[in-house]
Amino acid sequence: MSLINTEVKPFQATAFKNGEFIQVTEADLKGKWSVVFFYPADFTFVCPTELEDLADKYDEFQKLGVEIYSVSTDTHFSHKAWHDTSEAIKKIRYPMIGDPTGTITRNFEVMREGQGLADRGTFVIDPNGVIQVVEITAEGVGRDASELLRKVKAAQYVASHPGEVCPAKWKEGEKTLKPSLDLVGKI
Repeated sequence: MSLINTEVKPFQATAFKNGEFIQVTEADLKGKWSVVFFYPADFTFVCPTELEDLADKYDEFQKLGVEIYSVSTDTHFSHKAWHDTSEAIKKIRYPMIGDPTGTITRNFEVMREGQGLADRGTFVIDPNGVIQVVEITAEGVGRDASELLRKVKAAQYVASHPGEVCPAKWKEGEKTLKPSLDLVGKI
């Protein structure tokens, strides 16, 4: 079963953000757009490149009213230690959620059972707490924050323009489509 158009399940966790430990729940994902970005583990190889890419684009996400939440099955203490020792991770200003029990990872169906690690899962969540975009990639395939930003803009556009859809490679300001009988067979 797909998680598209389902509501985020309840959770409570501790995150590391801007030098502090904070509490995060599913309620924090409501009232604004959110990206929940799962990665396998701290102190690894592809993961810091992805998290740094998100950190570099964080202001652009914030301008769109989007909060980023990174999640791994490491603890919030591990996130702090990684933040203190990695130049790439020091750039992060968004919450880094610790999920050592795997509750959140299982809620989003990205747990690698038997390994205790998360798959590379990306979820765009609307202000109602409903999942609008799901992307899961293999261990060795890093994600691109620019492409994620484009997907967020498309999801926001579609949400605010009922009856319109964004075609492939759509970018902000470009033409959208209005599905109708007149378009059948003309694209």
